[in-house]
Amino acid sequence: MIQLFAQKPTHEKVDNKLNKMLAEMAKDFKGDVGIYVKNLKTGRVATLNADSIFPTASMIKVPITCGIFDKIEKGELAYNTELVYKDSLLYAGEDILGSFKNNEKIWLSKALMLMITTSDNTASLWAQSLAGTGTVINELMEKNGFEYTRVNSRTPGRSANQRKYGWGQTTPREMATLLTLIRNGKMINEAASERIYRNLVRIYYDHEALSEIPPYVQVASKSGAVNEARSEVALVNAPHGDYVFCITTKNQKDTSWIHENEGTTLIRKLSKTLWKYFEPKSSWQPAQGMEKYY
Repeated sequence: MIQLFAQKPTHEKVDNKLNKMLAEMAKDFKGDVGIYVKNLKTGRVATLNADSIFPTASMIKVPITCGIFDKIEKGELAYNTELVYKDSLLYAGEDILGSFKNNEKIWLSKALMLMITTSDNTASLWAQSLAGTGTVINELMEKNGFEYTRVNSRTPGRSANQRKYGWGQTTPREMATLLTLIRNGKMINEAASERIYRNLVRIYYDHEALSEIPPYVQVASKSGAVNEARSEVALVNAPHGDYVFCITTKNQKDTSWIHENEGTTLIRKLSKTLWKYFEPKSSWQPAQGMEKYY
C-alpha cells in the first residue's frame, strides 16, 4: 500500500501565540496571503490560509527536481548524464543555460543545479520534459499525498489551472511538507532526498527570507515570483531545532520589482519574526549596509 506522506494530520498541536502574530503581520496586506509554519522539534504549527491554493511561480522547481530524481532511481536517467543543449530549448530571459550555443554539452547534475540555485527557467523546462512532463510529476505528487501541488504549464488537461495559477500551484502546507519529506529522507528514498536537499541549500537568490537568517545557519529553500504573487519555502536547520515555513501571496496590488515590494517585504518580515521566535537568545542581525548587496 502507498503511504500518503502529505495528508493533512487529523490533529495538530497549534501554537496560538504564533498564530496571532501571523494574523497581525498580514492583516493590512493588499492581496491574499497564505502561511504555514511548523517547529519540527515540537510539532507545533501556526497557519494562515495554509490550505488555500496559490501560484508557485518558481517554487514548482522543487516538484520538478523530485520528478527527475524519481526517473534516476528507476534507472531511466543518470545523475551524471551528459546532455546536449539545443536552441529550441531556450526560454527567453536572463538564464545561464539559455546563453549556451546550440549543441553545447552540459551534465544533467549541472542543469539541475542551475534550476534550483539560480532558478534557471530554460534548465527547469528541460528538466520538466526529462522527468516525463508535468503529467508524470503530478502523478508523483499525488502518490505522495499532495492533493493540490501540481505542474500546470505544458501539461495536458491543466490549461484552466495554468490561466488561474500559472506554471504551478500549491498550498503553503503542502509545499512546506514537501521540503520536510525531503529533509527526513522520505521523498523517493533516503539517497535521493539527501542529494535534493544538498541542492536546495545552495541558493543564489538569498535577499528575501534567507537575508533574515544568519549566513552560518544552513537553510534549504526555494522562492518564486511573478507580478502579482511572491512566495518562498524554507526549512531552517536552526541551533535549537529545525523549523519549516512557507509563505505565498496572490492578487497583490503591488506588482513592482523593487526591494520594498509589499510581498517580498512581508516574506522578510516573517522570516525575521520566526528566527527571533525560535531562537530568542540569538543576538544576530543583518550587518549595517547589507541592503546595498541585495
